[in-house]
Amino acid sequence: MVRSAVIGVVLLAGCSARPHHPAPPNTLTLGERAAQLGLKVPFRRVFLRAFKQEKTLELWASNGDEPMALVRQYPIAAASGGPGPKRQEGDRQVPEGVYRIDRFNPHSRFHLSLGLDYPNASDRVRSGTRPGGDIFIHGNRVSIGCMAMTDPVIDEIYAVCRSAGNTRAIPVHVFPCRMDGPLMRNLLLRYPRHSAFWSELRPIYDAFEVSHQVPKVAIGKGGEYRLIAS
Repeated sequence: MVRSAVIGVVLLAGCSARPHHPAPPNTLTLGERAAQLGLKVPFRRVFLRAFKQEKTLELWASNGDEPMALVRQYPIAAASGGPGPKRQEGDRQVPEGVYRIDRFNPHSRFHLSLGLDYPNASDRVRSGTRPGGDIFIHGNRVSIGCMAMTDPVIDEIYAVCRSAGNTRAIPVHVFPCRMDGPLMRNLLLRYPRHSAFWSELRPIYDAFEVSHQVPKVAIGKGGEYRLIAS
């Protein structure tokens, strides 16, 4: 009954979510796209959102404290695993949750790489003694638990993030899919074991969809994600 109630709440919440408006194809240069949005490069703030099922990485940016604008949508060339969080070393899963970029490697054997702070505090509580590590957004189009891009795409992402005003704390949110549509409803039916975890991510997803400001998130003693009201 509890599991069914969680699924029901998530499904009903989807009815009131704002529709997604995709960015145009990446036919413009980054500078042209920024100018189109009224932004200047380098950006003051950068935010990355990944959707595993759609194999899409979004780049959002702003030049101040105003709501962020969707600058790019990049195709993820390769990503192993399936829906659900990463819970142990060797499971080949791309993590799901709230992360940040904590290192840049210009000499990666995968061309260029940006490291995520996996395992974070939530993962360490929930994953036992061997959560694994070394999760990156990188080039070279191959992946075992990472999000792999083409080399030209990672060139742009790396340059944007390296020059951003928040380069030391760029947030990265990784979701199973867009959480307000039919794909999410399908995943909830197929993977009910993840429904409680996904119900923690849904308010985080919704908060950004409404405000286009990266929400503040806390992690409870049990590893649960909690949205902090602004």
